[in-house]
Amino acid sequence: MIKGIYNKITGQCGEDTATNYLKKKGYKIIKRNYRNKIGEIDIIAKHKENLVFVEVKTRSSDKFGTPAEAVTYYKKQRIVNCAKMYLMENPTELNIRFDIIEIYGKFDGSNFDFKKLNHFEQVFEEV
Repeated sequence: MIKGIYNKITGQCGEDTATNYLKKKGYKIIKRNYRNKIGEIDIIAKHKENLVFVEVKTRSSDKFGTPAEAVTYYKKQRIVNCAKMYLMENPTELNIRFDIIEIYGKFDGSNFDFKKLNHFEQVFEEV
């Protein structure tokens, strides 16, 4: 039970770290944790002429593969389909892009021990 709570907090800290990183890079955060009946998108942001759907994966190490490798084909399809539903509700003329942000870090019980961030742009098919 405790491990599950730590994993959830670690994930939230990773998303907070990714959001702060994107803001510093000039992204305007539109929505966090957008949910519909198909799934969830961690971050939706505007950057220049792009509407960017961002999947954030946080891991303490790459012992079992990199965080980005955890975004399977099935997960990508759910994100794309979730984004399609978002776009039906929120039409846009912006270009659509799908990114992954890897966060290496761990919640130690009181603090998030951030190690590293990797940002991969346009990592899978457009809507």
